[in-house]
Amino acid sequence: MSRVCEICNKGPRTGSRIIRHGLEKHKGGIGLHTTGISKRRFLPNIKSVRAKVDGGGVRRMKVCAACIKQGKVVKG
Repeated sequence: MSRVCEICNKGPRTGSRIIRHGLEKHKGGIGLHTTGISKRRFLPNIKSVRAKVDGGGVRRMKVCAACIKQGKVVKG
């Protein structure tokens, strides 16, 4: 399944998962220490909806939830 919005072209983004150990300074410890960093993906909230298109017809589209909330999609 394609994870790209057909309206705004929002797709997966990359980032890092950071693991920290230790007790925070304001809780009486010596501070948090980073012990591991690994790659991760942030996936958009893609929904499959039936939407009206310019030609007057209805077709299935993969659209992100943000576009649905903003009213960029007219459901058919």
